[in-house]
Amino acid sequence: MTRPPTRIAAVGSGYMGGGIAQVLALGGATVTLGDVDGGTAERAYERLVLEAEQFERDGLFRAGSSTVLRKRLRPAGSIEEAVADAEYVTEAVPESREVKAAALSRIAAAAPASAIIGSNTSAIPIDELAASVEGPHRFLGVHWMNPAPFIPAVELIAAAHTAPETVDVVEAMIGAAGKVPVRVADSPGFVANRLQFALYKEAVRIVEEGLATPTEVDQVVSNAFGFRLALFGPFAIGDMAGLDVYHASYGSLAAAFGERLESPAMLAGLVEQGRFGLKSGGGFLDIDPGVAPDLVAYRNRAYVALSALRAELGPPPGL
Repeated sequence: MTRPPTRIAAVGSGYMGGGIAQVLALGGATVTLGDVDGGTAERAYERLVLEAEQFERDGLFRAGSSTVLRKRLRPAGSIEEAVADAEYVTEAVPESREVKAAALSRIAAAAPASAIIGSNTSAIPIDELAASVEGPHRFLGVHWMNPAPFIPAVELIAAAHTAPETVDVVEAMIGAAGKVPVRVADSPGFVANRLQFALYKEAVRIVEEGLATPTEVDQVVSNAFGFRLALFGPFAIGDMAGLDVYHASYGSLAAAFGERLESPAMLAGLVEQGRFGLKSGGGFLDIDPGVAPDLVAYRNRAYVALSALRAELGPPPGL
């Protein structure tokens, strides 16, 4: 297949699978919902349409989206029926090795031999799951973020036997659906969850040590570096701040907390080379120093706009 698929099956029609189905159907595909039985798929269909109606009223979906979904989504009586003529199958069953292996085996046996199969696993290595798929050249990880309709990034993870054209087709499909596909390597947690869970573990450690309460940690993160992360990734932020500053700060952290917070060797090496980031003309990203004034101006405007948006939205209910 060289074009984005238009006949799609979503196996696992719960919160994540249903959201993925909504996005792909609104992107132009016909999506068949498959689950443990036909009744579950039928209930998911009705829920997804009603949910879309509410999203329309709230201004989150375009007007007419629920009508489109009522036409393009359909429930199937079984997993096998759902995938019978699919060009692409998204597997979104619970995050259990055993459950996913069983579902992928059924999908691979019942879907056309040419169908691409993508697993929405959050952290299980794709090579491990590929063992359950007949024809592993057509299998890859396609990790959507929660909630699928509203978070842009989708990680694409090729396994050892994934054909390059398989990734190309899925990348085109994800992009056509309005998302941001990012190719990453096959490693537990991939990129998003490895970073997210590393931060979470350190946050819990801070609370365990009595340094701050969970509420205080959340306030610091959402109003400090987490605020910046809404607009820039960690390498862009580091290059703008100065890698020499980061390296020196790691020295203080390592003195208190040991090697787990030592300066990374790659960062130390760049600093030794005089590559401090934006101010020296080179860091991790090699940002052109000539754009520095425009980049800083953009950053400042963006932060002010983000602050205004947060003020307009008000605090999250209950937090």
